[in-house]
Amino acid sequence: MEEKKLKRKGDGLKKDPPHKRPSKDDLISRSTVSFVQILGNGMDTHDASSSVLLFFDHQRYIFNAGEGLQRFCAEYKVKLSQIDHILFSHVCSETAGGLPGLLLTMAGMGQQQQPYEIPQMREGRCTQSLPLSRQVKIWGPSDLNYLVDAMRCFVPNDAMVHTKAFRDNSVLIENADVKISAILLWPEDSSLTTNKDDSSKSLEENKRIGLELKPGDMSVVYVCELAEKKGTFHPDRAMAKGIQPGPQYSMLKNGKSVFSKLLNIEVHPTDVMDPPTPGPVVLLVDCPTKFHFHKLMFEDSLRNYFSDFSGERSSKLVSCVIHLSPISVINDPDYQTWMKRFGSAQHIIAGHQKKNVEIPILGGSARIASRLNYLCPQFFPAPGFWSVKKSFPQSDTVSNEGSSPNSSKMILAENLQLEGSTPNSSEIISAKNMLKFKLQPIHKIGLDRSFIPSQQTASQTEEELLTEIPEIAGAKEDVQNLCDPDKEIAAEKSFMQEGMWPTEYKIPDCLENVRDDDLEIVLLGTGSSQPSKYRNVSSIYINLFSKGGLLLDCGEGTLGQMRRRFGIMGADKAVSDLSCIWISHIHADHHAGLARILTRRRDLLKGLPHSPTIVVGPWQLENYLNAYQVLEDLDMLFLDCRNTIKETPTTLEGFPRKVEAVPIIESLKRVLGEAGLDELVSFPVRHCGKSNAAFGVVIKASERVNSVGKVIEGWKVVYSGDTRPCSELIEASRGATLLIHEATFEDGKVGDAIKKEHSTMGEAIKVGADAGVYRIILTHFSQRYPKLPVFDEIGAHMKHKICIGFDLMSVNLMHLHVLPQILPYLTLLFNNERDDGDDESEDIL
Repeated sequence: MEEKKLKRKGDGLKKDPPHKRPSKDDLISRSTVSFVQILGNGMDTHDASSSVLLFFDHQRYIFNAGEGLQRFCAEYKVKLSQIDHILFSHVCSETAGGLPGLLLTMAGMGQQQQPYEIPQMREGRCTQSLPLSRQVKIWGPSDLNYLVDAMRCFVPNDAMVHTKAFRDNSVLIENADVKISAILLWPEDSSLTTNKDDSSKSLEENKRIGLELKPGDMSVVYVCELAEKKGTFHPDRAMAKGIQPGPQYSMLKNGKSVFSKLLNIEVHPTDVMDPPTPGPVVLLVDCPTKFHFHKLMFEDSLRNYFSDFSGERSSKLVSCVIHLSPISVINDPDYQTWMKRFGSAQHIIAGHQKKNVEIPILGGSARIASRLNYLCPQFFPAPGFWSVKKSFPQSDTVSNEGSSPNSSKMILAENLQLEGSTPNSSEIISAKNMLKFKLQPIHKIGLDRSFIPSQQTASQTEEELLTEIPEIAGAKEDVQNLCDPDKEIAAEKSFMQEGMWPTEYKIPDCLENVRDDDLEIVLLGTGSSQPSKYRNVSSIYINLFSKGGLLLDCGEGTLGQMRRRFGIMGADKAVSDLSCIWISHIHADHHAGLARILTRRRDLLKGLPHSPTIVVGPWQLENYLNAYQVLEDLDMLFLDCRNTIKETPTTLEGFPRKVEAVPIIESLKRVLGEAGLDELVSFPVRHCGKSNAAFGVVIKASERVNSVGKVIEGWKVVYSGDTRPCSELIEASRGATLLIHEATFEDGKVGDAIKKEHSTMGEAIKVGADAGVYRIILTHFSQRYPKLPVFDEIGAHMKHKICIGFDLMSVNLMHLHVLPQILPYLTLLFNNERDDGDDESEDIL
């Protein structure tokens, strides 16, 4: 009874039984095809560790799950529903940032049209159970426990019941296909450990001598040994031993001895079969720092995998070593010497390399971005890490280029050469997205480049677009005229003559004499629930240029999206200058990218004078962040949204204003003032099934004085977060310059919107109309509308106010007045790709 009570409360994980070595009969391999494959998530943006897929006919293993993995898998049709094990080489936001969203998605796959329920929160922890689609197991070093404890604040407990952390070198998995062993690494001071015996001490022994570890220090080398293949059975040898065809043949093939009545002798499998062929061995090495390498260099568990090993145990031939280590570590001469000890093994360098930023990994969204940039560069600037001269992959087509596993050509990784290497020794290559190394059939072992996406240049995409929609060239010129100050008046007159623009149209005073470096709204993610091929989850960057910036929501992959928009250096500058991050509610699609952003900012500003970022969010988020900070320092201050409600009373529905919040409130006022903002005000909205669990936000700029001394009111931006239409949102939006409103569903799905506490497009537009806002951008579209959402004819009285949001759309305050006029051109762009809304994929949150 007590055990059941614990399970209901979500206070513990189910534990797997101790590892039991399978019998020899259980180790007969069933797979005919197996390979390892580089899932190049994060290659272009360097925001996440690439993942590695180990594939068998009946089992799938993924190593590391950084942010964006789901989106990557959607792009390349990797079926997450078939994953059996997820293993982490290092537990941090870079390698595990995609795990919360991945678990929620896989749990949602198992719901099978069960009634939707809002996750139940108890003491800041999520206690609702969501059934997993299959029995997925999560493995990692003991640091994984810290991540699991943090995720319990918002991930249903049943989505993590198969999590298993380990503290010692051990065999984790052993079945008919593979044995996977884990070898732990931790940083060591080489001045304290001068020989192999010291370096081979256990984790507990090192702690006793003063080498105390911090959470997040441990990394793992995974050794994957494929099962040996049985030798060929020879019937003639069996008959010579007096064994006739029948059941005894099967017994011999399965490794069992039989008795020959004819010759009165026992016949063993070795008498009638060739020797078994050892299975290939694959190593995945994550050595984060040079201090970890000292432990790796003298690790006794790896010695019998070296080609120069001599000892009682036989050496095991390693076929492939995948290096997840940073390039700075791999380029170390000692590391390269260690690599050579694996003889003829193929080395694949999967750490981040500069040249990879030139090739966007998400080819589908890059193609959309290229088309939008061609049509309207004012609102869709060329992404920062590629220009119109760069190329991007076509995920729907693959090259036919192949490679011979016996090729003697040395393909070197970036700036990496092994001194003394010869064409007959180890081969070293830079990992490419979807690169395979075949393991079975054994006669085909070696590299397979046939799945690496081919490249399509932006100019080819432009030619394709002009062929598909010839009138797009004229549309491009029209859009350019709209944003040309010398031609705007004529364009507006034309727009009015067509009956699309009301004659009483007037630019509000707050936009008088605005400059192009006053404000830019960048929509980093415009999808809902989970990342998809074309739309990432929620995040909005408020770019105040020289005055810094803010983030409104921070879904998984936000850092990657910032790097796609601004380039790696530009995004790092923006992250460094973040003064505040505001989170609307506890659903993962609105905050799962927060840890990655905060840890990146921490690293960028390490050793420099700076103030922690202020995170404003719902109270449940504080529980998560406090738990996560045991694993990684986030360098932030947290402020409950209820402390930013306008004129917050001493208590708000039982909420006492905490004394410790007062200095953080003062800090928030200071950073807002430095950014030229007058206020950041939260207000409650209708979502998450209870009051004060979800919020919208108002950001208002300070007043300014023009050249003739006239006081000009500051602009006002309102973001709805996730919500049903409500009076609080309408009141907060009155007189807003811009309302960014969620529009999850089309108008014909009001029932779904009510059930899941979201809004339809028509409802969002009506909120803006009732509040008298100047402009409305619709966002947070259901994943059933991956490109262009379905919307009914917009009434003439609202056409001049509305626009549809797209990922990486950048709206400068200077061009806000012409924003609605580009909607017809966007519709033209997607006429042949219009989403019909028939995809009944369910939104989990």
